[in-house]
Amino acid sequence: MDFLVSPSTMAVKTPFPVIDADPHFSRVVRYFRPSDYATWAAGTAAFPSLLYLWNMADPLHNTRHRTVLRLGGLLGFVGGFLMAYQNSSVRFWGWAENKREEEMDLAELRQRIAEGKPLYPESTQPGWIQDVAYRNSVWSQLKFQAFPMFNLVNHQHHGTDPAKYATKETENSG
Repeated sequence: MDFLVSPSTMAVKTPFPVIDADPHFSRVVRYFRPSDYATWAAGTAAFPSLLYLWNMADPLHNTRHRTVLRLGGLLGFVGGFLMAYQNSSVRFWGWAENKREEEMDLAELRQRIAEGKPLYPESTQPGWIQDVAYRNSVWSQLKFQAFPMFNLVNHQHHGTDPAKYATKETENSG
């Protein structure tokens, strides 16, 4: 993949269409694929399984075996979720095949237009807070190993052209 960042527009050239440059947490989770759930489940099972095997190989058998496995299960659950979330985010950014997400996004946002709602939910936060939230959360999925952070603020910075969601009826009436 060849990613090119233009300093003037900060647009990233991607091999697939960009759906959302900074998707809200709820959208990322709603758009999980079955493979994302499988990744989450594999992470949840793998961590305590590896700890169990390590514990079996340890000559000084740990007497707090259940506590270690519970902690391993919790860490596997969190790590598996972060991996699944990152995989879903990569598809929103257009870095991986995203035909399914693109169709879901088109249907969801056209439905919002048909209902007379704005494309993205409006925020009760002041504009400068929305801008700060965007700057803090954009690309944050690439830094999960250091500091897991999600976009929990609705804002209007999505990096896509809103005109692509116009239906034929809205184009003809304008």
